[in-house]
Amino acid sequence: MTVGLIPGSFDPFHNGHLEVVERAAGIFDEVVVAVIRNPQKSQPMFTLEDRREMIAASCGHIRNVRIVSISTLLVNVARDVEATAIVKGLRAVSDFESELQMAQMNRSLSGVETLFIPTSSHHSFIASRLLREVSRLGGDVSAFVPAPVARRLSAEHSGEST
Repeated sequence: MTVGLIPGSFDPFHNGHLEVVERAAGIFDEVVVAVIRNPQKSQPMFTLEDRREMIAASCGHIRNVRIVSISTLLVNVARDVEATAIVKGLRAVSDFESELQMAQMNRSLSGVETLFIPTSSHHSFIASRLLREVSRLGGDVSAFVPAPVARRLSAEHSGEST
């Protein structure tokens, strides 16, 4: 059985992420989406559990997806889920530089290869950082995120609890 491991902070999960998951689901028998807390990124908008729930709701139409949270080295998770490959989406050439270094380190540590999937041009400008900023300032980002995420962002903006 082939297993693709897609790691990320997914804060929030957006249509570019969803595209990579959908495409990976057509390549691998199982896709494991690993939600991480990235200490190099700013204060998260959503908790790990909230992100897991939104990803699960957004990927409900994909039969071979499983969502996990991680707080350890990615290569440890890759071993635990028996990943065939780590899957990373690329938006632009600038993504490739840092992703290549991580791929080389992960392969050196574990032997697990990284597969890069370029996003479609209509998703290439979408970044969680930009979505957080626009949303926090009251902008509508619903066109860039799956419906479950849009509902949650709207509730956060209006002060409703979910």
